[in-house]
Amino acid sequence: MLVFWKPRLVILATPKTGSTSIEAALEPVSALAITRPPELKHTPAYRYQRFIQPYLRASAGAPFTVVALMREPVSWLGSWYRYRRRDDVMAPEKSTRGMDFADFVRGYMADPRPAFADVGAQTKFLSGMHDAPLGVDRLFRYEDLPAFVTFLEEQLDFAIELPLENVSPAGDLSLPPDLARQLRDHLAPDYALYDAIG
Repeated sequence: MLVFWKPRLVILATPKTGSTSIEAALEPVSALAITRPPELKHTPAYRYQRFIQPYLRASAGAPFTVVALMREPVSWLGSWYRYRRRDDVMAPEKSTRGMDFADFVRGYMADPRPAFADVGAQTKFLSGMHDAPLGVDRLFRYEDLPAFVTFLEEQLDFAIELPLENVSPAGDLSLPPDLARQLRDHLAPDYALYDAIG
C-alpha cells in the first residue's frame, strides 16, 4: 500500500497485480509505504476503510482517493498457481510444485480449500466495510496497465516507468473445457466486478 500526501491518493496492493513493480517505481516519492509483511502490504479495502482511512482523513483534514487494480480472474488464479511453483516457497503445504493447473483449480473450488489453493478472492479484497461491493474509488484492469499508469502520472505529475519485478515463472494454464466452465461459474462474482470496470 502506498500513500501520497499532497495529491491525497492511496494505492491498495491487490495481490498478483504488479504491486511489487508499482512499489519499486513509486515508493521513493510516497509519503507512506507499507511493503512488508504481506499481511500489511496487501491490506484489503475493508480493513483500509476501518483502520487507516479514518486516521489519514483526520490527519489531512480531507479525504483520500483510493485506487486499486483487478486482474482477469482466471489469469489471477494462474498467477497464484505459477507463483507457488517456485523453489523458494517457504511453506511446503502452500507449494504447487508437482501439480497441474487443473489440480490447483479443483483445490480452489473445494470447501474447505487446501492450503496450496487458499488465496482468497479479488472481490473480497476489494469490497468495502459492511459488505459494500466496492471499497475503492477507482478500479483499473491489470490488463490495461497503461490506463492506470496514465492516471497515476496525472495525479502525481511526473512520468512513470514500471520495472518488471516479482514475475511468476511460466506455466501451462490450460484446463479441460468442463472444468473451465465450472471455474467461470465459481468466479461469477469476480467476473461481474471485473466486467463492470469502466
